[in-house]
Amino acid sequence: MEGRTVSQSRVQLAQLMQPEHANNHGNVHGGWIMKLVDEAGALACMRHARRRVVTVAVDQMMFHQPIRIGDLVTLTAEVSYVGRTSMEAQIRVEAENIVTGEKVHTNTAYCVYVALDDEGHPTTVPPLIPENDEERQRMEAGRRRQAYRLQQSRKERS
Repeated sequence: MEGRTVSQSRVQLAQLMQPEHANNHGNVHGGWIMKLVDEAGALACMRHARRRVVTVAVDQMMFHQPIRIGDLVTLTAEVSYVGRTSMEAQIRVEAENIVTGEKVHTNTAYCVYVALDDEGHPTTVPPLIPENDEERQRMEAGRRRQAYRLQQSRKERS
């Protein structure tokens, strides 16, 4: 199976935050951002695998800055690690005040997806080809995160 580069998986989503996205503090509801994060990550993994995917894990997601109604939220997602049937996506979230042009990095999340064949069973995915040292380091960090996730999963089942 021929590998694919990180850049081949990259997707970017942008959405203007509207009043219906607000929480009771008047900022954007964190659950709405989590939904967008999952969509962006899934799209990057589908682009890499050329298969449908399902979400199997979401790592800790910390919000460093609030996102306000009227901000343009941009999510940039790319595959950061690949196993046999699973893929980890890194999703970076930025909020931009369209009037001032100020951009703020609000959070980065890592989500794991499994590729599915036409019958809905896990299927192998192409290897990931890093194109530079940063991507190689991110791949190694992803390998360590996946090993930790698998270790935690085994502990939970025993």
